[in-house]
Amino acid sequence: GAASLPGAPTCPMFPADSYWHARVDALPADPNSATYVANAGATSGVHADFGAGLYDGGPIGIPFVTVPGAQPKVPVDFDYADESDPGPYPIPANAPVEGGSASSGDRHVLVVDRDACRLYETWSSYPQRGGASWTAGSGAVFDLTSNAMRPATWTSADAAGLPILPGLVRYDEVASGEIDHVIRFTAPRTANAYVWPASHKAGSGGASDPPMGAWLRLKGGYDISRFSAQNQVILRALKKHGMVLADNGSALYMSGAPDPGWNNSDLNLLKSVPGSAFEAVDVGLTRI
Repeated sequence: GAASLPGAPTCPMFPADSYWHARVDALPADPNSATYVANAGATSGVHADFGAGLYDGGPIGIPFVTVPGAQPKVPVDFDYADESDPGPYPIPANAPVEGGSASSGDRHVLVVDRDACRLYETWSSYPQRGGASWTAGSGAVFDLTSNAMRPATWTSADAAGLPILPGLVRYDEVASGEIDHVIRFTAPRTANAYVWPASHKAGSGGASDPPMGAWLRLKGGYDISRFSAQNQVILRALKKHGMVLADNGSALYMSGAPDPGWNNSDLNLLKSVPGSAFEAVDVGLTRI
């Protein structure tokens, strides 16, 4: 599958044969699975880093916005310009920022041009002159109809060099009964290495830690019957598609988009799923 965004119905969320939609439930476990899982957070519970309402004045999760092709493009000045796609970007002056306008966190901004089916993403994003221009740590542009990837060693708006939006858990997907893609997650330490589909490393740990791009899946025999219908959709996706390590952060934090439809109390129950219920998937590729 390649379900589109509600705000961009004619654009796929990358092609149906993209790695984002791959099934990994039948692939072998990685030989380093036990070590990777232990270091990613075997004793931690999986955490839904998204929800309804506000936390510390900002949306809970990573927001995104869709714009028409006529949206004016504005200059973006990047700290890591040598690994960023140059502007201008069609970022509205009032574009939602991860964590809210006053956030000091990652401050991702995700914008989809729904006419051109282009995804624009920036990290550490700050509006200048009322949004007439922006500064950002790094940025990347993706064609939602293409499987083209970042050049090797390049970052994106994410440490692993991956697009962020296709890995978010969205409420509209859960409401439909299926998440058709791998889910983005973070780990507290990563090796100074990356594996496909990642293109960039941002090591914060040692060689025994999982590399950027490491793929985990919920074990097929893990019983999810006690969970709500909402959470079962998420857990089935974790068995079928798994989750890909995209950034350094809190242990087993799954990324998602904020939405008023989320039941925060119910999402909180996912913490009862321990990291030990996951295993690393062997995708047959070598660390870089």
